[in-house]
Amino acid sequence: MNSLIHATFGISDFWTFLFGTIFIVLLPGPNSLYVLSVAAQRGIRAAYRGACGIFLGDLILMVLSAGGMASLLKSSPTLFYSVKYIGAAYLGWIGIQMLFNCVRALQRKPSAAATTPVPVQSGEPFTKALVISLMNPKAILFFISFFIQFVDPEFSTPLLSYGFLALICQLTSFIYLTVIILVGYRLAEVFRQRKRLSAGMSGGVGAMFIGFGVKLATATL
Repeated sequence: MNSLIHATFGISDFWTFLFGTIFIVLLPGPNSLYVLSVAAQRGIRAAYRGACGIFLGDLILMVLSAGGMASLLKSSPTLFYSVKYIGAAYLGWIGIQMLFNCVRALQRKPSAAATTPVPVQSGEPFTKALVISLMNPKAILFFISFFIQFVDPEFSTPLLSYGFLALICQLTSFIYLTVIILVGYRLAEVFRQRKRLSAGMSGGVGAMFIGFGVKLATATL
């Protein structure tokens, strides 16, 4: 099968790419964590809107990588750090919002908490997930550095190679996020019955988003 894929799409060592992609997608990050929290708090439909924002964001990053954006970021430290700090600030802002929502929920009186849902997620999931996905210049550098290892430089149509690799990444991400959404939806009933647990999840997710922001802010070229 490797030889067939190589002849058709110009991809070297397909199975290594596939298993590497699966491993990378399974690593926890702000994208999957955001979709999980949306599914748990707002249901399947809202979570899939968020997932679509992630798919679009990843696709844009892949296109930018194939078009040379990664090289531009590498050659322009000022641009790289500008994008990096904006992205870090956005992730931190989302985390702070979640922490404030957690505190407000825990301060409610029991009677009010019994009838009022915990506002962990607000805004349009598609837009927020899209921005979360895009605000990470390291992802652009990852796509170009990972993809290029499996593209045959002698292949006549490299865009076909990149398109095939992008499709594999998106399908893997779709399957993984679908599992995340279904797990989050199962948790929704538990959160409806246990408001303090729901608020605690909001605080935990918020703290992790702040951590993602700090990690991104301290990343280097």
